[in-house]
Amino acid sequence: MATTNDLKNGMTLDIDGTLFNVVEFQHVKPGKGGAFVRTKLKNVRTGAVLDRTFRGDEPVKVAMMEKREMQYLYGEHGDFVFMDTQTYDQVTVPGSVMGGASKWLKSGTMAIVVSHEGTPITAELPAAVELEITQTEPGVKGDRVSGATKAATLETGAVVQVPLFVETGDRIKVDTRSGEYLTRVQ
Repeated sequence: MATTNDLKNGMTLDIDGTLFNVVEFQHVKPGKGGAFVRTKLKNVRTGAVLDRTFRGDEPVKVAMMEKREMQYLYGEHGDFVFMDTQTYDQVTVPGSVMGGASKWLKSGTMAIVVSHEGTPITAELPAAVELEITQTEPGVKGDRVSGATKAATLETGAVVQVPLFVETGDRIKVDTRSGEYLTRVQ
């Protein structure tokens, strides 16, 4: 058990059996009355954001999260199977908790799988991944307007906007948080 005075951004709390990440917190000491802590909490499972105020020094239960680096193996019925590279244990992460991150997964991708009491909660992908373009329109000579983009389909099925000079078969680096093209990889 910790108190509201110990809160830090990114900390995971267990409030009434539901896990919340601390997104933001602020200690407030009004001139009159007791101190309190204003927080913005994000539900780990649903992603819903909740504003909650705690009394100063109120006890809160900190959830123990286990983070392990794992390798993505394959998808199975909408779920994702990861393997611990040290123990070779396989863990299935439900597709519902992966959300949009699943479109950047290809076999062999390394990720951090976060578990609570043995149950996988989510998988954190690297900030950028390298993927091959499987289909895109050819760039037409003379069509080189600065900043112009076109749609490209990646090997995972995701579609991103890329510059006109990028062609089918090229490998590109994509930001997994925003889904934006970063650079072409040689």
